[in-house]
Amino acid sequence: MSGTAASPHDVPLSDRRAQDVPAHWLLARLGKKVLRPGGRQLTTRLVGMLPLRGADVVELAPGLGLTARLLLDAGPASYTGVEGDTDAAAIAAQSIGARGTIAVGDAKRTGLAGASCDVVLNEAMLTMNTNAHKGEILDEVSRILRPGGRYAVHELALVPDDIPLASAEDVRLSLVRSQKVNTRPLTTPEWQSLFAAHGFVVEQIVHAPMRLLHFRRLLADEGVRGTLRIAGNYLRDADVRRRVNTMRAAFQRNEKHIAAIAIVARKATASTPGSAGEAAIQETP
Repeated sequence: MSGTAASPHDVPLSDRRAQDVPAHWLLARLGKKVLRPGGRQLTTRLVGMLPLRGADVVELAPGLGLTARLLLDAGPASYTGVEGDTDAAAIAAQSIGARGTIAVGDAKRTGLAGASCDVVLNEAMLTMNTNAHKGEILDEVSRILRPGGRYAVHELALVPDDIPLASAEDVRLSLVRSQKVNTRPLTTPEWQSLFAAHGFVVEQIVHAPMRLLHFRRLLADEGVRGTLRIAGNYLRDADVRRRVNTMRAAFQRNEKHIAAIAIVARKATASTPGSAGEAAIQETP
């Protein structure tokens, strides 16, 4: 997942005040390239769990195009990214060059033909949608997948599974305030139920700690040079520094109640209906 980071002036919403911009684009402005809850390691593991060689692959919200390069390196027959932000689409297109296609579109209405792909992947996107919109996205994924196709996601999960409703709402509101996006993570059983309700059989689940802004995770994700670049940009801009500190405090305050989750699910056929209880692999942090 290496590559040249987008210029701070190229990333989406680069003209917006630091206190107003969604967290992932603020971090991209600092030079952070890996913007996923479970970091580089979980993304790499998720990609490795998929049957990609010779497959037609669609990625929703490819962002800066880093995962796209991992998917392309696995030898698919085709790659299409569907990105809702025009600036992000331009960055992703530059990242992959002529190896694939980036289209501007909505994850709920991709414009792609029905039953036209074998694998769909998205990261840190479903969590930032309302529950109703999550369902619309899953329905669209089901529409474009061929029977038996795989849907893979890398998202946020609430932990433990029996977290009290009031605590879950407190976590959600804390993340919304600090990230400036409509963050709605689910517990693992809720993720499973959501997939099953929209025609998917959950096959594999993997968890990882959500340590996006921990120093060790920064080093693992960005390397020494990347971490130093991020640190320099952080120290130079007081407004960005205050906002990042707020985000870090929210993550630390809620650390025992949030985790990264990767899910691989299969589009069910008439003879193999989805079941929320069919996860073949479940690993915890």
